Amino acid sequence: MSASPQTPVGQLDFGVGGMTCASCVTRVERAYGALNGHFVAPAIIEIDSTSRLTREVFGPVLHIMRYQAGLDKLIADINASGYGLTFGLHTRLEIRSPMSPSARAGNLYVNRNIIGAVVGVQPFGGRGLSGTGPKAGGPMYLRRLVASSTEPLRDASVQSDPAAQQFVAWLESKGNADAANQARAVAAQSSLGFNTELQGPVGELNLYALHPRGRVLLAPQTALGLHVQIAAGLATGNSIVIDAASGLQEELCNLPAQVANRISWSKDWAADGPFAGALIEGDAERVQQAIKVISAIPGPLVLTQAASSEEIAQNAGAYCLNWLLEEVTTSINTAAAGGNASLMTIG
Repeated sequence: MSASPQTPVGQLDFGVGGMTCASCVTRVERAYGALNGHFVAPAIIEIDSTSRLTREVFGPVLHIMRYQAGLDKLIADINASGYGLTFGLHTRLEIRSPMSPSARAGNLYVNRNIIGAVVGVQPFGGRGLSGTGPKAGGPMYLRRLVASSTEPLRDASVQSDPAAQQFVAWLESKGNADAANQARAVAAQSSLGFNTELQGPVGELNLYALHPRGRVLLAPQTALGLHVQIAAGLATGNSIVIDAASGLQEELCNLPAQVANRISWSKDWAADGPFAGALIEGDAERVQQAIKVISAIPGPLVLTQAASSEEIAQNAGAYCLNWLLEEVTTSINTAAAGGNASLMTIG
């Protein structure tokens, strides 16, 4: 679409993507052929808070916001939106680059453009409301298309969550050897912390890592089912919310503090959501009922797994722990010493 030169607009109410902005810095007038129909002209809009953006805006719109020195609060506010497709950081200060991993986005870019991800080099996919499945071109992508996809990604970078180890030891201290062995076998399948460098062009560092998904809802039916689900949630670094209607609270009396701090109980799933994943124990009817309730919870789609009590008792791989982790790629333009030189010269 052709357009006339940019026009400064100044202070006005400018509705874009479900928000009303206090200041539109500049916008392009629509060309004559685009006056009729649904066309959005390119615009630069200044906002005073990230809360003004209530949803993702796909269009020729650039939002600008000034912020005080330090990125912690700004990144926390962005994370609170629930969206997390891509996070880009352009800076002359190298000390700020390590701060980008705190952003809950699927793709982190430092001193390079934030579009045009290369399959196999920067596997593309978001987190939260911006995506729930495996990254296109990532190590887990092909596994979702084959019959068996439960094998963990493991190397020296994989971590063992201390809370999971304490939980297994606690089960043993209670004389519950069977549950301890099953929980230990489940936890051993975790790929938490897996981190590897991907092949890419000279002058760019591309890293792939597996992070915890967040808050995982557990809907157990038996004591063993509860123990296995907890082991899966802890081993993948997640916090755990357990369905109070299970009536299994007494099974977790006197937990170690590090374990207890990661666990809460819910009487109302919708009020206590959103959740980044869910593990359900039961037959087909119970699973269908649980999924119906979960699907009505506001927020991102919940990656749900189900297993019967028999499957849990017989198979340590009843739940796929890979699905309790999220994939994050970080791409750093190492050739841009002190910032992206081409971008820093603009203006």
